[in-house]
Amino acid sequence: MVALRLFLPDSWTSDASRLKRARVPVEHRTPRSKPEIALAEIDRAMAANVRFGCVLADAGYGLSAPFRQGLTERGLAWAVGIPRHLKVYPVDVKLIWPITKVRRKPRKHHVPDILSIAAEQMLASAKWKTVSWRSGTKGRLKAQFAALRVRTADGPPQRIWDKGQQHLPRDEAWLIGEQRASGEYYLANPAETDLRTLAATIKARWICEQAHQQLKEELGLDHFEGRSWQGLHRHALMTMIAYAFLQHRRLAYAGRKKKESTGRPQPTMPAVRHAIVDLILRPPSQQCPYCRKQLLEKQWRKHILPK
Repeated sequence: MVALRLFLPDSWTSDASRLKRARVPVEHRTPRSKPEIALAEIDRAMAANVRFGCVLADAGYGLSAPFRQGLTERGLAWAVGIPRHLKVYPVDVKLIWPITKVRRKPRKHHVPDILSIAAEQMLASAKWKTVSWRSGTKGRLKAQFAALRVRTADGPPQRIWDKGQQHLPRDEAWLIGEQRASGEYYLANPAETDLRTLAATIKARWICEQAHQQLKEELGLDHFEGRSWQGLHRHALMTMIAYAFLQHRRLAYAGRKKKESTGRPQPTMPAVRHAIVDLILRPPSQQCPYCRKQLLEKQWRKHILPK
């Protein structure tokens, strides 16, 4: 966790006095969508020479064509969730001149030779395959996946015959489906890769979701009760520093255990936090610091505890 920025809804950005009372900086008072904030934070991380591999996001961000296009323009690999109704084209779609039945002014714009369809419909006849992407605490994690190369329907809108307006095809991407109770769909832009790598990349977002959950449940990210922009971001920064420290301790412990090959599962973040808290709150040794003799409770309080 390296960056966090508060999203302000329209009810805030349209209320100048409210923004002033909360001491929101002037540069953050203009309305911005969550994908716009995310791109700005990515730019900030890149400017600080933060290294990362693939940008992962849920369907709230994946639905935004400008967000996906912004990642591509920055030369980044990405894999994002999308809603099942998001429109895509087959990868071999072509742009043609429309054929008109009546003689009139010729059209100035090309149209696709096939209409876009929903992601769910595109994968309906695809070949699904069981893929295992990593080991979990209860064995290998696996699910049914299918993937096809498609063209995203992110281009400018264009009227197509009597079908109304549709967005023209744009960039190539992988359309991936995962068979679950509700069905999950994703878009990813790596060009040459296999289904297992795509599945592992998509599922890596679980780490991000778990980190956000642990920041809230274990470290109190959502416990802030102040009313200022600066206070909230300071609180968030402290929880992120605490998370980085706990993660460092957890990985160090897991590394030692891996070298020892004990076969025990790696410690979880809550377990590391509880261990540190227990260490801090553990009462001091009930021995005399001079003669090392065991003391009774009365003597221990007299010798060890301050008055």
